[in-house]
Amino acid sequence: MSPVINPLNPMQMTKSVKSLVLITISAFIFNLTHAQLKLPSINGVAADVKKVIEDYPNRFINLMGEVITENAQSTDYECNFKVNGAEEAVITRYSAKKEVCSWEAVMLTTENFEKAKQKFKSLFNQLNNLSVNVGEAKNFHLKGKYEIPAESIKFTSVVFSFDPENDAVKKIRVEVALQYYAPMDWKVKVLVYDKDREDDERGATKEE
Repeated sequence: MSPVINPLNPMQMTKSVKSLVLITISAFIFNLTHAQLKLPSINGVAADVKKVIEDYPNRFINLMGEVITENAQSTDYECNFKVNGAEEAVITRYSAKKEVCSWEAVMLTTENFEKAKQKFKSLFNQLNNLSVNVGEAKNFHLKGKYEIPAESIKFTSVVFSFDPENDAVKKIRVEVALQYYAPMDWKVKVLVYDKDREDDERGATKEE
């Protein structure tokens, strides 16, 4: 049986108040810890892009698989892990310039522009505000301004910046792109590449 609190006994009332305070604080800490454990983890393509960005200082060397094609100015390699939801993922090393490289994943190929548009927006939402580390530099966030695709334009992209700005990330570009390929395909891609890459190293734009 619980002891009866005598309202005329100050010491007994003080002990009771202290007990209530301790119970309240304990409950608050438990709920806060439980909420932290339930925070959503980064998964899907966002986790894979994070992995790619964080290997950028290594020039994607840890992600390179078998050689796919060798050209006069570049070599394409398979990405050595399966990118969530991707049709294919390729790493390209360019010989025209020292240490220039890129990673590209084709996330969707479709004849339906509306499906491509939805995929483009979904990828933007997954990558915007993504937290990444680059080498010894920690806690960067991708920041992008959404662009609404238009079927008549044939090409739409969002290039993310890093917040905060830092020398460690000044040459990295992370991009989501929606592009038309003749005769009727739309492709949605995610790219991570060097800022120093030339326009002709970015891939040709195919239109009707």
